[in-house]
Amino acid sequence: MTVTAPARELSKIARRLTGEGRGILAADESIATMSKRLEAEAIPASATTRRDYRQLLLTTPNLADSVSGIILSDETFGQTLSDGRAFPSAARDLGILPGIKVDTGVVPLPGTDALVTEGLDGLGERLGRYAANGAAFAKWRAVFDVETITTYSARVNAQALARYAGVCQRHGIVPIVEPEVLAVGSHDLVACAATTRLALNAVFDELGEADVDLSAIVLKPNFVAPGLDCQRVSARTVATVTYDVLRDTVPAVVPGIAFLSGGHTSADSNDFLRELNAIDETPWSMTFSFGRALVNDALATWSGSAANVTRAQQALLTNCRRAAEATR
Repeated sequence: MTVTAPARELSKIARRLTGEGRGILAADESIATMSKRLEAEAIPASATTRRDYRQLLLTTPNLADSVSGIILSDETFGQTLSDGRAFPSAARDLGILPGIKVDTGVVPLPGTDALVTEGLDGLGERLGRYAANGAAFAKWRAVFDVETITTYSARVNAQALARYAGVCQRHGIVPIVEPEVLAVGSHDLVACAATTRLALNAVFDELGEADVDLSAIVLKPNFVAPGLDCQRVSARTVATVTYDVLRDTVPAVVPGIAFLSGGHTSADSNDFLRELNAIDETPWSMTFSFGRALVNDALATWSGSAANVTRAQQALLTNCRRAAEATR
């Protein structure tokens, strides 16, 4: 692909998202998921409490020192802070690039036990609106399960990711390409590596077929680790195997990789990332795009009370700083 001026700008944004010792805060839970998390903390779930919680995260003092971008849900993207600023505008004011989750969730893939992500219908129109309202990047999550993945299901999800990425770039938005091999289960390290390799090979084959500019994407993969119900291995082993898989599947032109935490603890995720960044001469920037690993402490501390906002923000900032330190 010939890189045009707009493409060069997208490449610059992708590098900003994954470089400079900062990472991406994933605050894009769906209404249903966010409501469940609020209710688990005895916080009544409503559009207002979901807004207040996301406002707490975004307005944490000095957050931009550790966080380059924030992924928002459609609901939050269209809301305003208590001071009247729209979330995307407020994020930019605070030195953080606003992003938007654009997939609409997963459904069973007919004829298989696997899942496929939906959301391509009307995607171009939605991305046009998001771009007009300040979105710098978008995210689409495809789900791969060690127990159910097949070559066919990998290809179907990869094709959707590639179509999404191409539409994003045509609308001046950097696509975060997220092929997530789920951490739940008792599979071992070898099985996770094989599944991740299959998923990533399919994704980059389809991105190439779709003529997506790989210099203007962010890859958001899982760490290659045993399932959460399996015996643990050292962080160095996780980093070594993860890098081996990435080296064999991810072209060097990709500017940055922002790992998802996927249910691993904040401490484990940071350890994995730190060991990855200790590897010499890697071709990509490697950082974080964590959700629960960063925000769980803040949500529990807040408990829906304005009196707890400062302490909750400090809990978030501490976790973000630790994650950022693991990238340096």
